Amino acid sequence: MKLNNGLEIPQIGVGTWTLRGETARQNVRLALQAGFRHVDTAQMYENESEVGQGIADSGVPRNKIFVTTKVSTGIMRNGSEAVRQSIDESLAKLNTDYIDLLLIHWPVKGCVKYTWQVMEDYVRQGKVCSIGVSNFNRHHLDDLLAYADIRPVINQIEVHPLMTQEENIAYNHTLGIQVEAWGPFGQGNIDVIGHPLLQMLATKYQKTAAQIVLRWIVQRDLITIPRAKPNHFTENLDVMAFSLSDDDMQAISSLNQNLRSNALNDPEAFPW
Repeated sequence: MKLNNGLEIPQIGVGTWTLRGETARQNVRLALQAGFRHVDTAQMYENESEVGQGIADSGVPRNKIFVTTKVSTGIMRNGSEAVRQSIDESLAKLNTDYIDLLLIHWPVKGCVKYTWQVMEDYVRQGKVCSIGVSNFNRHHLDDLLAYADIRPVINQIEVHPLMTQEENIAYNHTLGIQVEAWGPFGQGNIDVIGHPLLQMLATKYQKTAAQIVLRWIVQRDLITIPRAKPNHFTENLDVMAFSLSDDDMQAISSLNQNLRSNALNDPEAFPW
């Protein structure tokens, strides 16, 4: 997928949320060896070092891999120098000279402007290639664009069949901002994969329900980062090999309930 700064990002990547220690290292290594070229982590995941080790162990050249990390909410609250130090630490932990994509993880009130300005400085230094945001709604984007010298390339938000985010996605796209779907299968008590419609479509297309969901996402011209699970790597990559009909795309979208996997993931409700 092409970004508004002319760079490109692989449309399907591997997420590393909840992965720790040796599991994180091994999963990243195996994902890259299986053919993935996009890895997503974050400061608050506390696994950047292991992700960096997995990248090094994979044998895949660094310039062939797209690496995303995110500035944590706790760091943002501590001021611009803390943000700057955290980015340096992320570079060191990931054992890389540059970060392909650096995101603001949450729109922390009163902290976004100086965080963004520090991130812009790292782009100018060549230590970060692209910058973006995560979990931003329309008014958060409007506030940011009022002072940003560099436009965000991506907004990473929760998207799955029970949380389709159609209005938010459309607004991002009008601004030239790509949307990246996190939590494509739902989390917590949300069972997206088990929904009867998705199970029926899995049978119809001779695919898994997870593949149906991922195909629904990529066919909406979204980027996505399902969590890294070695037994599903080939399956996840295979979603580029088939298409859903327009009627089936609409049927999946009609499942929308604006249902977040966790009420605290609503940036309007939680005191970010």
